[in-house]
Amino acid sequence: MGQGKLRMFTATLAMAGGTLLLAPGSAQAVPSFARQTGFACEACHTVFPELTPFGRRFKLNGYTIDNLPQVSGINANKDQTLTLNQVPPLSFMLQTSYTKTKAAVPDSQQGVGQVPADALAKNGQVLLPQQASLFYAGRIAPNFGAFVQMTYDGTSGTFGWDNTDIRYAMPISDNFLWGISFNNNPTVQDLWNTTPAWQTPFDQRSATAPTPGAGTMIDGGLQGAGVAGLSVYASWNDSVYAELGAYRSAPAASQIDSTSSNVVSGMAPYWRLAYERQWDRNSWQVGAYGVDARLFPGGGTALSGPTNHYRDWAVDTQYQYIGDEHLVSVTATYIDEKQTLDATFGADGAANVSNDLKTMRIGASYYYHRVYGAALGYFSTTGSQDALLYVPGPLTGFANNKPDSNGWTAELDWLPYQNTKLALQYTMYNKFNGGSTNYDGSGRNAKDNNTLYLLGWINF
Repeated sequence: MGQGKLRMFTATLAMAGGTLLLAPGSAQAVPSFARQTGFACEACHTVFPELTPFGRRFKLNGYTIDNLPQVSGINANKDQTLTLNQVPPLSFMLQTSYTKTKAAVPDSQQGVGQVPADALAKNGQVLLPQQASLFYAGRIAPNFGAFVQMTYDGTSGTFGWDNTDIRYAMPISDNFLWGISFNNNPTVQDLWNTTPAWQTPFDQRSATAPTPGAGTMIDGGLQGAGVAGLSVYASWNDSVYAELGAYRSAPAASQIDSTSSNVVSGMAPYWRLAYERQWDRNSWQVGAYGVDARLFPGGGTALSGPTNHYRDWAVDTQYQYIGDEHLVSVTATYIDEKQTLDATFGADGAANVSNDLKTMRIGASYYYHRVYGAALGYFSTTGSQDALLYVPGPLTGFANNKPDSNGWTAELDWLPYQNTKLALQYTMYNKFNGGSTNYDGSGRNAKDNNTLYLLGWINF
């Protein structure tokens, strides 16, 4: 991490830590959770998807807290054998969006047939829907609940399983709880909005604009490859959290073979540690997390022989103030990935056998009466120069053979109702895929990918 970025990240930690020292001692939320608990949406989140301390406890306890009549069964030993909500825990989400980049992107069929070599795609795209999701979100049985999302992607026109977290939780005492999570993405089970799966203020993104081409495995790389994981977690005194788990490949394809990409060899261990302190209307968290994955590249090569080894570790922090009128959140994470690319290097796909990637995100948001909001975030990815791994190419290429990208995201929000959100977002790139000017070797500049994004989001 460069000195300037290190100072920025340290300042964010100091902001949260300083607030803690000066203070006196002391869910992914969807409407089916509200129907189950009998609480308004604001009990579990500030503005969705960011969780409140109560929302984190609800998730930690397996999504089972309820305030509704139940269909119950009890055996001769007076043990519960069934607990079902009388109202099915189903919800629906619809997103529609408009996306416009500063400069139109190249036509995907440039030079093919009657399409000119300099043809451009239409700029200013409406998606209806951008995404439509059906959720099962709530209790399944005593101490057993789930958040399961099935999504239609308007960009690809396909259905598929999305964020999934099925968990069993068992309180041992008033201060100690343990549980098991079965999920499909490292950090989707996490309680805070600093880790990649539920990060804010970066959670809303355009589905049609170009995005940087390099990212760490824990930052969506394993999710894109398709994995399933099982982890065991424990929480003490609503303050100390620890989790240990492992992931295996589980792509949508019916058979994992040489046509699959980035197949996990054996298991990929995952770990998480965090500490949270709550006082008055404030909470502050600091933690660390990571994954260690050995992957067969696949994509036309047999799933045997050398692997690529990715070792990710990360630190994160989150501060929240939740008042009657004002809500403030500050989040930050830093991810460091060490790569040993024995398989890719041996196949002449990488110039270096060892590379690294470093990602940093810092963001803050403010909401007034949970109706009007604004957010600002900085993001940066840097890494090793590699002439074979990062190659030039129109739009998505790396002319400087570097993965470096950075920029800012600003957002304005209006929530006329707790389950309805309208967002206006602008993402500005200072650097994209290794360069500011002619980053792809075909004349495109980083600022050409600056993106205006309007989003409508409804949950019911």
